[in-house]
Amino acid sequence: MKRFYKEASVSQGDGGWQVLLDGRSIRTAAGKPQLLPTRQLAEAMAGEWASQGEKLDPKTFPLRDLADFALDSVSADRATTIAELVRYSEGDTLCYRADAGEPLHQRQIASWEPLLASAEQRWDVHFSRIEGIVHQPQPAETLSRMEAVLVAQSDFTLAALRMMASLAASLVIALAATSEDADAETLWAAANLEEDWQAEQWGRDNEAQVLRQTRLEAFALAMRFAALAKSEG
Repeated sequence: MKRFYKEASVSQGDGGWQVLLDGRSIRTAAGKPQLLPTRQLAEAMAGEWASQGEKLDPKTFPLRDLADFALDSVSADRATTIAELVRYSEGDTLCYRADAGEPLHQRQIASWEPLLASAEQRWDVHFSRIEGIVHQPQPAETLSRMEAVLVAQSDFTLAALRMMASLAASLVIALAATSEDADAETLWAAANLEEDWQAEQWGRDNEAQVLRQTRLEAFALAMRFAALAKSEG
């Protein structure tokens, strides 16, 4: 599509902030008013529009796409999004360990245990640690508690969590990524620990490395979205 506007700006109105194109507000993909929770997010999304050339590139609007998902999908059916996220607690990657005594097990303990322990302390919950790959259910009270944690999140945070949990196969990592001091590289290294271990043993594949970087960038983008949606001022 050819660029049809000259200027992208932001404005605060009833219900939130909006991106304006030549003074006209934007709607979501489903036709809803694109009302955003913070100025910071609106300005970042306006930046996506401002950076376009003569033709619009749909792949360069990731923040807009996440915002539209929050407004069109999450807000319309929060229960479904929350249920999807709770399922990542049922089989959270961080809970499944190699056999005790194996070198991989030791690395998992070093990388994953601090994340799990921090989540348990923060959310007042307990996760079962499991040796092997055979699925074992987490305690019902754990899943109930994590559901309550998710219910307390905004639609925008849930949209970011859904993206991060799917990339990391871990709700614990996704929630950790919403902390102010979260580091994308560190969290992605934890999420990718087993793949990195295999690469160390058998060699690194170029295509796999490109995919790893692409997924890291998507994870970091979702982290940025969540942070912008919670920013103040």
